[in-house]
Amino acid sequence: MSQATQQMHSFARRVLACEPPGREGSEAKTSEAFQVFDKLRPHLVTLMGDGGFRALLSRALALANAEVSWLSAVHVKADGSLEGLEELRAQIDPAEFFGGSVVLFAQLLGLLMAFIGENLTVSLVREVWPEVSLNDLDLNLNSGNGVKYEVKK
Repeated sequence: MSQATQQMHSFARRVLACEPPGREGSEAKTSEAFQVFDKLRPHLVTLMGDGGFRALLSRALALANAEVSWLSAVHVKADGSLEGLEELRAQIDPAEFFGGSVVLFAQLLGLLMAFIGENLTVSLVREVWPEVSLNDLDLNLNSGNGVKYEVKK
């Protein structure tokens, strides 16, 4: 599993699109792109502990590095936060920086799906980002039976 599927990339983009802009401009958007990990961290730590979260994020980072080479300069700190992003943000095009966050988040979501299943992962994402739209999102995972999630109105 070296590359996240297109479905996971789409899932990650939808979640990142729900992040409210804190400041004006592309710098703010790129800075906020990686904040999804900080928002998700307490929920995953509750589920799997500090060490489990760090291991999961470290593995996602290693997998994402295969797609986005500059992510090799990013490391998971002991508290589970990402180190090295601020230096990279100053050096990398904002669109490319945002794309790296999508790839990393897609890898994390893919690992979550593999370890805890589709339903629990989607429930967890909905808990953290209740406004995320999953209409017509076909996750089509290894089971081959693709699950479509609909928003009930």
